[in-house]
Amino acid sequence: MARLFGTDGVRGVANQDLTAELALDLSVAAAHVLGEAGAFGHRQPTALVARDPRASGEFLEAAVCAGLASAGVDVLRVGVIPTPAAAYLVNEYRTDLGVMLSASHNPMPDNGIKFFSRGGVKLPDDLEDAIEERMGEPWARPIGDKVGRIRYTPTAVDTYVDHLVRSLRQQDTLKGLKIVLDTANGASYYTASAAFQAQGADVIAIHDQPDGLNINEGCGSTHPEKLQAKVVEVGADMGLAFDGDADRCLAVDHEGNIIDGDHILAILALALQEDHRLASNTVVATIMSNLGLIIAMREHDIHVDQTKVGDRYVLESMNANGFSLGGEQSGHVIMSEFATTGDGVLTGLHLAARVARTGKTLKELAAVMTRLPQALINVRGVDKLRAGIDPDVTKAVADANQKLGDTGRVVLRPSGTEPVVRVMVEAATQEEADRICSELAETVKNCLAL
Repeated sequence: MARLFGTDGVRGVANQDLTAELALDLSVAAAHVLGEAGAFGHRQPTALVARDPRASGEFLEAAVCAGLASAGVDVLRVGVIPTPAAAYLVNEYRTDLGVMLSASHNPMPDNGIKFFSRGGVKLPDDLEDAIEERMGEPWARPIGDKVGRIRYTPTAVDTYVDHLVRSLRQQDTLKGLKIVLDTANGASYYTASAAFQAQGADVIAIHDQPDGLNINEGCGSTHPEKLQAKVVEVGADMGLAFDGDADRCLAVDHEGNIIDGDHILAILALALQEDHRLASNTVVATIMSNLGLIIAMREHDIHVDQTKVGDRYVLESMNANGFSLGGEQSGHVIMSEFATTGDGVLTGLHLAARVARTGKTLKELAAVMTRLPQALINVRGVDKLRAGIDPDVTKAVADANQKLGDTGRVVLRPSGTEPVVRVMVEAATQEEADRICSELAETVKNCLAL
């Protein structure tokens, strides 16, 4: 049987895979497991429950709250807020548990349940497995004054906005900057504009009218085309695109060019280094980050620690080694001084502050890194488990890397979420990257065919 928890909580099509019954059972099991693990001490425990604007979040929120309260946990509902806001508020309000209902950048019919433990950090795999094992077991139900109470806290969202603003230096005003914000009709529809306006920015918000059905629909960080056009149309200094739960951010310069997560990491790394706040002079990135990032950081004496693909692995390295900055090409950027997870609005604020502080355009700042031409092919119909051990594939990769030398590289890996092998090649020219990538993909297809 497949594991219920994925790399980022439990996800599926709402009311098909992710039902109210499943949400309730998960919540009850989480209350029991965390209570037995000592997370609650000897008092009535409290959980914070948040969601993005998806219509299905309404009934799933009700189910989660019912499950927790029936298991003797007091519930603090905070309504529609970003995932990083939920993580922050779990720590700020000193709750014992946090639950976020969101499927991030996925389409509207999907939804997900993500748990945070005390401090606003994701649960480790062993606790997730324990929760899954406890689902459906008989249990002694509390009665009378031992059942949990449910209350709503409407000021939570403003507490989070205040935190975002306080993360900037007092002198970091955004006055004079015109910024377009695309909130993907998602969880940051209010918080993004509120934070940027509080710092004096001239804000033009698009896709900021969530109706429960339009989240991520042709907008946000996965569809930045409308943002690019709007920035050019209104003559803005920059644009920022968030996904449905606002844990990622992509940027657009004044000419409408995309500034991806690798460029954002490079810009913020130099800003932190300048302020002597880049811990161990290190940035954490994944193996799929562009080689141009590694080269650019090397030129500024900054080390890049590379992890497996996934923001959870980036965060693991940061926590284990005390690093202060990490992220992915997709725009998940973690600034551990202020957040326990990727925070798109926080990232955007600090990026805009760097523009304002230096007086340079975002395009000029992004020029610190030259993106190497990249080619990516997903090879299907193959045994992905043999990708790292087949001798012919291994030799082909080694030969390609030898040809590329210092001007490129090959990354070949089985996907963690799909039945494919991903072949990625970076080279000095796009023609060379495309050619070598095609050759390697053909080798993988022939050698690993099912």
